[in-house]
Amino acid sequence: MRDNSKKRHIAKTITWRIVGTIDTILLSWVISGNPFTGLKIGFAEITTKMLLYYFHERVWFRVRMASSRKRHILKAVTWRIVGTIDTMLLAWVITGNPLTGFKIGLAEVITKTVLYYLHEEVWYKINFGLENYRKKQ
Repeated sequence: MRDNSKKRHIAKTITWRIVGTIDTILLSWVISGNPFTGLKIGFAEITTKMLLYYFHERVWFRVRMASSRKRHILKAVTWRIVGTIDTMLLAWVITGNPLTGFKIGLAEVITKTVLYYLHEEVWYKINFGLENYRKKQ
């Protein structure tokens, strides 16, 4: 049987990046006061976040936990740590201001943790890429 989990992780990466980028653009715009700064930061992190998210998914695919709720919370926390560091560094570089990077990263901890948890809940109910995997178990 063929493992389709990579297709699933790519699809999750894309859907999460859409949600995450919109959130980053809006937060960066509000915090910096400049819509173009929001766009620069949001688009700069598309590549870094997609790569980081894909590898995060691959690691968590191998983690076995009985509780889906606990798993989703732990995934949200570990991803938020990685994602926040990435956003803070990118915002610092783009704005030239470490405090702006810190503010954007701090705001994202709240908004993106909630959004990520909801994203995980939706994907937990979707069978895409797990057809063969669930048959093996």
